[in-house]
Amino acid sequence: MALSPDNLVTAFSDRIVAESPEGSVLDLACGDGRNGLSLAAKGRSVVLADRSEEALSKAEEAARGLQEKVTIWRVDLERPGENPLAEKEFSAILVFRYLHRPLMPCIKKALKTGGFLVYSTYTLEQARFGKPRNPDFLLKPGELMDWFKDWQVLHHFEGIQEDPRRAVAEMVCRKPGNRILELRDGGIKGLAD
Repeated sequence: MALSPDNLVTAFSDRIVAESPEGSVLDLACGDGRNGLSLAAKGRSVVLADRSEEALSKAEEAARGLQEKVTIWRVDLERPGENPLAEKEFSAILVFRYLHRPLMPCIKKALKTGGFLVYSTYTLEQARFGKPRNPDFLLKPGELMDWFKDWQVLHHFEGIQEDPRRAVAEMVCRKPGNRILELRDGGIKGLAD
């Protein structure tokens, strides 16, 4: 594998491999696939999803030797009114440098209980440093945390990073189990799914 994964994937890869539920990892809008391929190299089944045929060709080339662990999925994630992601399908989802707000609820549903989400993309401050500049593709302050605040947050950062200088929000979190809490006789009783 020629390209190194993002540092965030590197930092959490062992935990994702050891603790995520059974199932494939989805590298969403994967580009060259470097993040998903790093987990495939550690034995996880990975789905590399992108709408760019060129990007997927590069990812497929980089996946040589890992073919039995890697599925290439050409998909348009931004078709209005459609959810291309099956519910409770993936053990982990990786999203880097990509934002399509209508897909956020789909991402939440597609992850299995106990699964990991690793998300890193640009914030509105990025316009000061270069592309992207379109606010449709930039997170508002606190927006990523707002989407996943009820999940188990393992890592959260929002600010400026260097080399290259960029404004990002990043999060690693786990999807919680469904719990019903009831107040009974002065105490709280929890029921797990």
